[in-house]
Amino acid sequence: MKIEQIYTGCLAQGAYYITSAGEAAIIDPLRETQPYINRLKEDEVKLKYIFETHFHADFVSGHLDLSHKTGAPIVYGPTANPDFNAVIAEDEQIFELGDIKIKVLHTPGHTLESSCYLLMDENGNEKALFSGDTLFLGDVGRPDLAQKATNMTQEELAGLLYDSLYHKILPLDDDITVYPAHGAGSACGKNMQKETVDTLGNQKRTNYALNQKDRQSFIKEVTDGLLPPPAYFGMNVMMNKKGYSSFDEVLSKGLHALAPEQFEEIAEASGALILDVRSNREFAGGFIPQSINIGLDGDFAPWVGALIADVNQPILLVTEKGAEEETVTRLSRVGFDHILGFLDGGFESWKTSGKETDFVNRISAEQFETEIKEKEAKIIDIRKESEYHAEHIHEAYSKPLAYINEWIHEIEPAEHFYMHCGSGYRSTMAASILQARGYRNFSEIEGGFKAIASTNVPTSDFVCQTKILK
Repeated sequence: MKIEQIYTGCLAQGAYYITSAGEAAIIDPLRETQPYINRLKEDEVKLKYIFETHFHADFVSGHLDLSHKTGAPIVYGPTANPDFNAVIAEDEQIFELGDIKIKVLHTPGHTLESSCYLLMDENGNEKALFSGDTLFLGDVGRPDLAQKATNMTQEELAGLLYDSLYHKILPLDDDITVYPAHGAGSACGKNMQKETVDTLGNQKRTNYALNQKDRQSFIKEVTDGLLPPPAYFGMNVMMNKKGYSSFDEVLSKGLHALAPEQFEEIAEASGALILDVRSNREFAGGFIPQSINIGLDGDFAPWVGALIADVNQPILLVTEKGAEEETVTRLSRVGFDHILGFLDGGFESWKTSGKETDFVNRISAEQFETEIKEKEAKIIDIRKESEYHAEHIHEAYSKPLAYINEWIHEIEPAEHFYMHCGSGYRSTMAASILQARGYRNFSEIEGGFKAIASTNVPTSDFVCQTKILK
């Protein structure tokens, strides 16, 4: 028996590849199927099952393409209602895989169809729990995402989650290994640990959600402080439930090389969003007017989902040479399939052709320190609220990047302001969005709060409520 966790850091997502006696199962596969196909060939095993823990909201799973290519059935837990052929398992139904067995544990709460998969080894011992979004390390799945689909409140869903955890998961042996669907950085929870594997016993001791005195206390704790989910979550659920274009088709269309003239013509004719995925430093030095920067070198896919409101938005790409396929792949993982092509030769070819360019007004932390000594300044901190609360520039306003579409209208275009994030990655995204919407009277601080902290700019951990985004 072999269990392999295939972890994708950008999405903080774990897929699982399990083999035993010539047969394999894959749990919660990502959109691109080739990594799984390669493993099956290398191990000379047959894919027997594709298990899904639920209809995912934060990524598009590869279940349909993988089933089409291998013939393996897709398995969901009870109450799932996909628009395609799938095995809808019963609670505690057992699936044999080589010399081992996998038992379905229906654990509603995160969603109604949410299920965990309990692996029993060759001797019948319970060894591993693939807990999906029901149980994370240090946290549990948020109970607010399925409200519209179920006509239930988040409190009612949290109650179901309590029953699932306390009646089905907690009675299991402490030495069982927990393999969750996500780790720290995912928007599917609020308090996840950086580790991606743990024992159930350790989670029983350390996970706040597993140590509540009663059902009501649990409901209060897991619903407190939940931030609004990213806009793309609902569309991803529908794609996972109803179906989607094959990844191979999306990749083929997206890898259409366009000369600068073609690129410009298509942009004007289609109204496509120009997405520049270069590093924030490269982008700040020059870019195509109206383009948006979301760097491939950070949490790319989640930020795409958070900042681009329409999953069906046509997109044209500007990338570093050789990064085209990776960019299309990572966009498709969160359902952004309408990619019309990429700028052949990258931004350099645009410049060489003599076309118009733009730049970000970026200043150093030292220059920022000098300027705010000489005049009164408005400062916008676009980090997460938790980062702001830990330490921030005195008098800075907290306006997290994730909510830029809500607070952007509060800014007067003629009013000058300074803007920073933690390191420069997020503030360049914000700068690109602001400039695309006509805001130009601002300065972005290179290196973000990390660079500012090395100066004598006064900082504080005191939070004035008038400085917080409402």
